[in-house]
Amino acid sequence: MSKYYNPPKKTTYQPGSATPYRLSRSKIDMFMNCARCFYMDQRLGVAQPPGYPFSLNSAVDGLLKKEFDVHRANGTAHPMMSAHGLDAVPFPHEKMNRWREADFGRGGIRAMHAPTNFDVGGAVDDVWVNPAGELIIVDYKATAKLGEVSLDADWQIGYKRQMEVYQWLFEQNDFSVSKTGYFVYVNGKMDAAAFDGKLEFDVKLIPYEGDGSWIEPTLMQIKQTLEAEEIPPANKECDYCLYRNWAIKVVQPLLRQGSAGQASKKEVSLPKKPLVEPEQGSLL
Repeated sequence: MSKYYNPPKKTTYQPGSATPYRLSRSKIDMFMNCARCFYMDQRLGVAQPPGYPFSLNSAVDGLLKKEFDVHRANGTAHPMMSAHGLDAVPFPHEKMNRWREADFGRGGIRAMHAPTNFDVGGAVDDVWVNPAGELIIVDYKATAKLGEVSLDADWQIGYKRQMEVYQWLFEQNDFSVSKTGYFVYVNGKMDAAAFDGKLEFDVKLIPYEGDGSWIEPTLMQIKQTLEAEEIPPANKECDYCLYRNWAIKVVQPLLRQGSAGQASKKEVSLPKKPLVEPEQGSLL
C-alpha cells in the first residue's frame, strides 16, 4: 500500500447526527472548488491524492513566525510595518501558538456554527493589532517568480477566501477584526548571477479587504450537500474529476472485455448495464 495515499477513511459525515462535525477551512475551499470532490471526501471518505510537501515554503513560514514573535515579545512594530506606514504590532495572546496549530484535533482558531452544527476551524499564520484594538489577520505566502507578486491571478481566489474565513473565525470568537488583512508575500530572486549556497527574497506586504458575506450561505449549502444522498455534479474545471471520468472512459471497455471473457467460460450472460453508469450531464 502506498505510504502517501490511504484507503477510504471510516470517519465521515453521518446525516442526521447530533454530534458537532469538524469542518476545516481547507475543506470549505474544497467545496468551493468542486462539490463532488468535497462530497467524496467528507461523505464517502475518498480523499483526493495528497500534494507534495513544500519544504522551502514551510521553512520560510517558520522563519517569518520566529521573526515576528521577537517583536511580539518586545511589544514592538516590525520594520516592515513601519516601512508601509502600518500602525500595528504583533498581537500578544496566550493562544497564539494554538491558533497556529494545523492539527484540527488540538488547535487552530475554531467556532461553532449553530445552524449547521459545524465546528469550523483553521490555522492562522499571524495576527497583528492596531491602536484601536482591531485584530489584523496576516497570512504568509512564498514563491519564486520573475516580476512583482500580486493577488491578481484567478487561482488566488483561494488565498482571499482563506483570509476571509480567518477573519470570520476571529469575529465569531468575539474579537474586533479589521476588514483589511495582509499577505506577507516573499518572492525568491531568480535573476541573481549565481546561487552561491543562498536564496535571497524580496518581501512585499499586500493589503486585502475581506468580505466574508459568502461564508454563512456556503456553510448552509455544505450542510445540504452532506445531508443529501445524491452525489453532486462534477465541476467541469476540476482536474480530479476530469481524471476520474477519462480513466473510466478508457478503462471501462477493457473491463467489459475481461468480463465478457470470464462470462463465456462460465456460460453466464453479461449484465446489460455498464460497469460504471455515466451520470446525466457527466464529463464523459
